[in-house]
Amino acid sequence: MTYDLPVFVSGSAGFIGFHLTKRLLERGSPVIGYDDINCYYDQNLKKARISQLNSISKENDTFFELIEAKLENYSSLDKVFKGKNLKEENIPTPKLVVNLAAQAGVRYSIENPNAYIQSNLVGFGNILEMCRQHEIKHLVYASSSSVYGGNTKLPFSEKDSVDHPVSLYAASKKSNELMAHSYSHLYGLPATGLRFFTVYGPWGRPDMALFLFTKAILENRPINIFNNGEMIRDFTYIDDIVESLIRVIDKPAKKDDNFNTLDPNPSTSWCPHKVFNIGNSRPTALMDYISAIEECLEITAKKNFLPMQPGDVKATAADTSLLE
Repeated sequence: MTYDLPVFVSGSAGFIGFHLTKRLLERGSPVIGYDDINCYYDQNLKKARISQLNSISKENDTFFELIEAKLENYSSLDKVFKGKNLKEENIPTPKLVVNLAAQAGVRYSIENPNAYIQSNLVGFGNILEMCRQHEIKHLVYASSSSVYGGNTKLPFSEKDSVDHPVSLYAASKKSNELMAHSYSHLYGLPATGLRFFTVYGPWGRPDMALFLFTKAILENRPINIFNNGEMIRDFTYIDDIVESLIRVIDKPAKKDDNFNTLDPNPSTSWCPHKVFNIGNSRPTALMDYISAIEECLEITAKKNFLPMQPGDVKATAADTSLLE
C-alpha cells in the first residue's frame, strides 16, 4: 500500500484518532479527518488535538482537513467521498477508510442508549455505504474488547463466540463486525475489525480511569473502585495501538480459502474480512494500577469500594497471536 493514498479517518479529534492521524501525517499520507466534536467530554481537549494536527500537517507539508459533522449525516459523508466539500480541490477522494468515530463508554450506554444507536449503528451503516459506492481499497474499523461480554475463559481469542454482550455499547460493536462482514461478502469490500483493549496514554479521554483517578487524588477526593477492586484489565499503550493500526491499514484483509463452513472460525471468513485483538497480553490487577498512580503522585488515594456496575466485566485479557 502506498503512503500517498488519501486516508479518511473518522473520529480524528478523538484519543486514538488523533494519534493515528498524527502518525499518518508524519509518514506523508494525506488525511481527511471527520469528527462531530461532540460534548461527551471536554470539547477544548478535542480542539487542542486538532490544533496539533494542523501544525503537524504544516511541518510535514502533508494535507490534512477536518470536516466537522456527524456520521449519521449521510449527505455530509457523501460530499466528502465525492470530494465536494474539501477546501483543496486537487486532493483526491479517500481510498482508505479508518472508522474510529463512535459513541464511546460502557457505562454511558446505560444512561443514553440512543446515542449508541445513532452513531455506532446508523453512522457505521453510512460508512459502509460510502465504502461500497466509492470502491474503497480497505476499511479498518474499531471494535472493542467489550464484545467478549459474559465470556470468562481467558485470554479472549478471536476464535471465541461473542454472542453474549452485557452492554449496549458491546452489542453495537458486535453489530459493526456483522455489518462489515455482510458488506465484505456481498460487495468484496476488504474490511478489518480491531478489538481494542483498554487504551491509555497522553491526550487520553478524561472519562477513563487513569484521568478520573488522577484528578480525584490530586483534588483530595475519594476514587470509586468497583467490584471492591477485584478487577483485571489488559491495559494497552496508545503507541502500540497506533503501530498495529498502521500495519493493518497497509495489509488489506484477504479471504480465507481454507474456511470451513461446517466448523466456522469467527476470526476469519471466505470473504475478505478479518477481526483482530489489539492488547498488551499482560493483564494488570486494578489495585496494582491504582498503586502505580499513587506512587507517581506520591499521594495515597482515598478509596470508595463499590459493587460491580451494570454492563461491566470483571476481567479482560487479549490473545494477540493472530495479530502477531
